Order: sequence, then structure tokens, then C-alpha cells
Amino acid sequence: MDFKGIYTALITPFANGKVDEKAFQSFVEWQIAEGINGLVPCGTTGESPTLSHEEHKRVVELCIEVSQTKTKNGGRVPVMAGTGSNSTDEAIALTNHAKSAGADSALVVAPYYNKPSQEGIYQHYKALSAACKFPIIVYNIPGRSVINISDDTLARLSELPYIFGVKDATGDLARPYTLRAKQKKELALFSGEDMTTVAFNIAGGHGCISVTSNIAPKACAAIQDACKAGDYAKAAALQEPLVPLHSIMFCETSPVPVKFAASLMNKCKPDLRLPLVQPSEENKLAITQVLKKLHLL
Repeated sequence: MDFKGIYTALITPFANGKVDEKAFQSFVEWQIAEGINGLVPCGTTGESPTLSHEEHKRVVELCIEVSQTKTKNGGRVPVMAGTGSNSTDEAIALTNHAKSAGADSALVVAPYYNKPSQEGIYQHYKALSAACKFPIIVYNIPGRSVINISDDTLARLSELPYIFGVKDATGDLARPYTLRAKQKKELALFSGEDMTTVAFNIAGGHGCISVTSNIAPKACAAIQDACKAGDYAKAAALQEPLVPLHSIMFCETSPVPVKFAASLMNKCKPDLRLPLVQPSEENKLAITQVLKKLHLL
């Protein structure tokens, strides 16, 4: 696979307490039509912690079903299914399901809450690689998992045959440099931070797994297209108007703001699952104002 460009960390629409399958597939179709490079169902933005195993698998299948349909451009869009867990056995099961369902790769978050050692992290991904034999993108997000995967551990992981890349959500713009200096084989490096994506690519990154692209996929894709062409001045100019949107998408815990923004655009209902709740009235107003300013409403 050519792991480059903008991959959307998809929201999961709900209605009446259940996954809104029609709204989800319509949303995926819109993302593809807007020029997105890849689709990531069942990540944090997709509220995976509150999806049952059956719902999780179904959402992945729904996404693959749409992605395999011929687009206007004649091709399909790759699916990188979120399959991480703090249980290695559970992560293996979810990854094997994504593989059998027709996904192209798996995004596997570092085991959260357990706080494994660096050796434990390595053994977790080694077990996944051996059991699944399927392209894996390691997801490093210490702000949620409470562990930071070190460059040395990522370098060890790069030796494993099915570790293909890293999504780094640390916000550390030195990371592409320090990791490339140690990796044993080249890894696809994705930023997990919309705000820093251009700088991350300049440092040697290959793209972004994005929250903002749920709301502005075409604009986010244009930024990555400019980066792929080596025109970082253009990418920076395209990024500038999106800064308020990147910022407001994290005015509360994600995916609370992005789900509300999508509802304003009539892409889904604003429904969330507890313990997540609707944005404050102040933040609802702020989100609405930003979308209006960018002519997204």
C-alpha cells in the first residue's frame, strides 16, 4: 500500500441509541467524493470505546462495503480499520476480523490503562504481527493511553514484517527526525494532530489521520496534495484558514465537537454515548461561528 495523504478518522453516527448505518455509509460516500485518501473507522473519533464488539465489526464492514464501490475516479479508497485494545487477544481478534472483512490495514493503539513497559508494548505488537500477518499502523497517543512508545521501541517494531507505519499524536515535531534515525526499515509516518500536519510532513511525515477532515475533507485533502507535490508554501497557505477549525475541534474532548459540527452540516445526529455529552452552549455557539466563517454551513 501507498500510505500517504489524508485519512479521515471517521465519526460513527448514532440514532435512537444504535449505529445509524444509513447515515454512516452516506457520510463515507461523501468523504470519498470529496477526495479523501483513506478511511479509518472505529478509532477514538468513531467512539470505539462504547461500541460493542458486534457494532465495531459492523461499522468496519459498512465502511469497506462503500469503499469497494467504484468511485467517480474509478478506484477504491483504502480502509485502515481501528482494531486496538488493551487486551492483546482482543486486538488480535478485531484485527483478524478487519482482515477477513476486506480492510487494507489496521490502526492499533498502544495498550491503554494497563501501562505496559516498553518491552510489554513490543511484545503486544509482535504478537499481533505474528497472529494476523496483516499491515499494522502503530498508534502512539500518550495523552489517552498514558504511555509513550519510545523511538527505540518503534525502531524494534520496524523490524517486524507487518509493522508498516506509525500514527504519532504526541505533537512532537522532532519525532519524524528522531524515528527515521533509528528505524530499521522505512515506516509510513502519519501525524495525529491536524494543527501540525504541514510541519510534520516537512520533517519527513507522509500524511495525517485527521479529525478535521470529517468536516472539511476537500480542504484537508488539498493540503496533503500540496505536501505530496513538495509545495510546502502552498500547503502552509491552505492550512492557515483552517487553523480556527482545527482548534475548535478540540474545544472539548474529541469527538464531542466534531460530532456536533457534523450534525450542523446535516451529516448525522449529534448523538453521543455516555460518558460523552453534548458541548456546552458556549462551545456550540463557537463551533457554529467557525463553520459559518469557513462557509461550511
